Amino acid sequence: MTMLLLLAEAALVYRAFTGYFPEESIGSRIMEQFHHHPWAGLRFWDLIQPFFMFIVGVAMPFSLRSRRQRGDSWQDAFYHILRRCLLLFLFGVGLHCVYNQALVWELWNVLTQLSFTILVTFLLMRLPWKVQLGMSLILLLLTEILYRTYDPAAPFVKDQNFGSWFDLLVMGKINNGGGWVTINCLPTAAHTIWGALCGQLLLAPTLPGRKISIFLLSGLTGLAIGYGLHVMGVTPIIKRIATSSFVFAAGGWALLMLAFFYWLVDVKGIKGWTTFFMVVGANSIFIYLFAETIGHQWLTGFADIWTTGLLFPLGLSAEMIAIFTGLLTLGIMWYLCYFLYRKGIFFKV
Repeated sequence: MTMLLLLAEAALVYRAFTGYFPEESIGSRIMEQFHHHPWAGLRFWDLIQPFFMFIVGVAMPFSLRSRRQRGDSWQDAFYHILRRCLLLFLFGVGLHCVYNQALVWELWNVLTQLSFTILVTFLLMRLPWKVQLGMSLILLLLTEILYRTYDPAAPFVKDQNFGSWFDLLVMGKINNGGGWVTINCLPTAAHTIWGALCGQLLLAPTLPGRKISIFLLSGLTGLAIGYGLHVMGVTPIIKRIATSSFVFAAGGWALLMLAFFYWLVDVKGIKGWTTFFMVVGANSIFIYLFAETIGHQWLTGFADIWTTGLLFPLGLSAEMIAIFTGLLTLGIMWYLCYFLYRKGIFFKV
């Protein structure tokens, strides 16, 4: 589901709907949730990257178990993870070159963030769960210390915080306007670590009801800490610099979503509907790269040829045609995933 939402963004579906609804209308307020919050606060779209990084962590114990069952040692798995993280890092850097249409050195993409969080999570997975959880909390504490030490009076000012200073140090630039920072990989590693802990629990012989209770309690605790820090004015929820309050709040929502879908799919067995989303997730890295390059830069224009050509003579507005163009682009990308799934073709990193 997370991947399909990302494809919809690349297909410009949210932009099209946002342009269709008048300002201050109910539709406009709903579509506002599909865009990142400008700074301090939390919208639905701010949860997509945490959900992605969290579910990658959930999958890691399953992947490691499969490799162990076919005879791979821990060292074999480690070398595989190193190779995967290197490729993810290169893909992330390469996407920024595509965005800029030039060779650039920028590290803000989710794939470069994942290359760090996956490696850290893998190295911790052999340790007891309390140590893994403790390390995730240490990463959040370290993040707080770094930001507050850099500027004790105003640690979370946009473009004037520790993260921006670090970007100037390693890249010679900051993300002007966006406020994104590379050091986000440090606190958001907690999302991948928490996901791996959940994956380990899912593989354990614990009763399903007990697993759901742990997920629910942990998720509610994360929400209480995250929103509590924000409301009390201790640490604001800021997705763009991944403050500790944001990590707790987003992690809490991820845990609650996992609890719900585990109950719905694994416990109740209501899973027929999942195929529509599963075909996208089965080739997640491939379709993400496709959507962010060919899909975004070429496929949208290709779809617009047909939507404009067929719908403009019927008197539809440009805003409505843009919606149909976005949906057609999204449909083509989904069908590509479906075709690969039916043929048993899976691109693995």
